[in-house]
Amino acid sequence: MSIRLAARLQPLVPSLTRSVVHRAAQRPVPPPRGKITTPEDFLKAIGRSSESKLSPESWEQLWHTDGYQLKKAGLGVQDRRYILWSMEKFRQGEDPAEFAYEAKPEKKIRGRGPAVQNGKRLRSRRHR
Repeated sequence: MSIRLAARLQPLVPSLTRSVVHRAAQRPVPPPRGKITTPEDFLKAIGRSSESKLSPESWEQLWHTDGYQLKKAGLGVQDRRYILWSMEKFRQGEDPAEFAYEAKPEKKIRGRGPAVQNGKRLRSRRHR
């Protein structure tokens, strides 16, 4: 009796767990446009040497790729986020020449600023 009751109440109670759905497969695959006709052309257009980090075999395979598959391919977090962001911009109809940008250069000096400012070496203020 309790099994029947639970079966009837299950659709009424919302699921408290995240469903495992491959959302990249549900999004539409944009048609190739302009000079971008292959996955390699798209990855070269967005820059950051993405074509050397990822090598999909077909146009559909590129657009059905999600973050988990990029992680399994060995891409870092910033590379994964940039590629997925670029793919969404291309889906929305924007040209990669307009939205692609280079990565921020690494900091040369660690800490909160240079040790020498205006020709004077900065020291910590100590109570003497």
